[in-house]
Amino acid sequence: MPYNLDMASVTFTIGYAGRSVEDFLARLKEAGVDRVVDVRELPLSRRKGFSKTALSAALAANNIEYVHLRQAGNPYRDQKDDITTCLALYSKHLDQHPEVIDTLDAAVTGHRAALLCFEHAADECHRSVLSNRLQARKRTFVHL
Repeated sequence: MPYNLDMASVTFTIGYAGRSVEDFLARLKEAGVDRVVDVRELPLSRRKGFSKTALSAALAANNIEYVHLRQAGNPYRDQKDDITTCLALYSKHLDQHPEVIDTLDAAVTGHRAALLCFEHAADECHRSVLSNRLQARKRTFVHL
């Protein structure tokens, strides 16, 4: 396993854009992930296998727990603004709802967890805002 990091402080992020379910699962297993925290507001996908029911079943078959945190979803994802504006709006949203970070922190604590959303590049996704907030709590992030 190439990700030999302290389980108490590491959290991964992963996007499924451009991946097959098989590739996605292989990445998670390679990293030793035991819990996927879905941070999509609506856990639906046009990509086969990535909607909540199918995804949670595939993860369970691979001994990976699935947790959906709707409240960590980005309500600004459909805005026509550029990504920088969208992420700034989401950051302000989190300022008004600090309980989201508390809930997310609790969901990853004690697990080798991965935050899941669609975008492949974490810096183009609200996962980057969430991971930045959790880094203040002494967590290390690795983007898969």
